[in-house]
Amino acid sequence: MSIDPFAKHVWPLAHGRTLALGPRAVLMGILNVTPDSFSDGGKFAALDSALRQAEEMAAAGAVIIDVGGESTRPGADPVSSAEEQARVLPVIEALARRSDMILSVDTYRADTARLAIQAGAHIVNDVWGLQKERGLAGIAAETGAGLVIMHTGREREKLPDPVEDQFHFLNRSLEIAAEAGVRPDQIVLDPGFGFAKDTSENITLIARFVELRELRHPWLVGTSRKRFLGKITGREAAERGVGTAATSVALRLAGAAIFRVHDVAINADALKVADAILARRA
Repeated sequence: MSIDPFAKHVWPLAHGRTLALGPRAVLMGILNVTPDSFSDGGKFAALDSALRQAEEMAAAGAVIIDVGGESTRPGADPVSSAEEQARVLPVIEALARRSDMILSVDTYRADTARLAIQAGAHIVNDVWGLQKERGLAGIAAETGAGLVIMHTGREREKLPDPVEDQFHFLNRSLEIAAEAGVRPDQIVLDPGFGFAKDTSENITLIARFVELRELRHPWLVGTSRKRFLGKITGREAAERGVGTAATSVALRLAGAAIFRVHDVAINADALKVADAILARRA
């Protein structure tokens, strides 16, 4: 049985914070403090530029700032945990001191997650869905952090049906979380658009997104500037804001709660329209 994705759900986060999900779309601004991310690599690697970008995204409507120190684009060079931490921890510490933004750390490493939460992060966003470093689940359980569990098709054999594969992968991730003591209300799921998925698979997930409600958790979606939008529109990465906003509206109407984006303002406007439609339906 699915849940009503538009009913209020209080998401508990680290440091006693909470975030209401459901009645209104929530924007998460992407802050890549990396030299090699696929569309903005190097632009925000310096601390001052990262802080300015975070403040600009918050002013445009981002409620969460997601700080990442390792590129997840296909073919990106891996970095050590020490390098990742050197990139993200100063930014998180500075943002925590100077604002009341809700802060997320984009990492699959347990040690980085622990240090980021100590530095002020409220959410851990794991692109490997707890299946790269299972110890991360224990960090979430100990700290009470919000936990985003993402689906990925990387480094494994996928099932032919992309929706069936979501259930196959994410149910295992949810088992790992439960075994570590993570409370169900701490968890938000992410279908992992673009992570070992071709254009057809990404579009199928959008078209059939309502089926994912059966997993009974709120959903975060991250289509922003992804390659499949380039395939559809012919646009380069930095020019895919309108295409991203179109998918944000489609996914909001289908029940997504949080939208991880580079172009905050355009998605904020698009999602206000989607929320107005949902309010009229109600």
